[in-house]
Amino acid sequence: MGMVSEFREFAVKGNVVDMAVGIIIGGAFGKIVSSLVNDVIMPPIGVVMGGVNFTDLSITLKAAAGDAPAVMLNYGMFIQSVVDFLIVAWAVFLMIKGMNSLRRTKEPPADKT
Repeated sequence: MGMVSEFREFAVKGNVVDMAVGIIIGGAFGKIVSSLVNDVIMPPIGVVMGGVNFTDLSITLKAAAGDAPAVMLNYGMFIQSVVDFLIVAWAVFLMIKGMNSLRRTKEPPADKT
């Protein structure tokens, strides 16, 4: 069997196609979660914390000099990424938990004779 035939057989297997669809949907889901965090969750948290915009939170490690830009430690963006991750991880956990509960079949009750 030639290499092209082997690749075609591999590429059209159900698992590979399912994985590709999962990656595409996961990428879109990640964008939705990022928007949820950046546009819906973090602004009210920032208001409660006194008008803080998390994307602006940073520490200047080295000031700009001439044409060289400043070196910044953007810890606010990191906080938003952590919140993104936690929401995605929670959603995946719930999805896997739901799938596992659907897979389980109830065992018939034991006969008590």
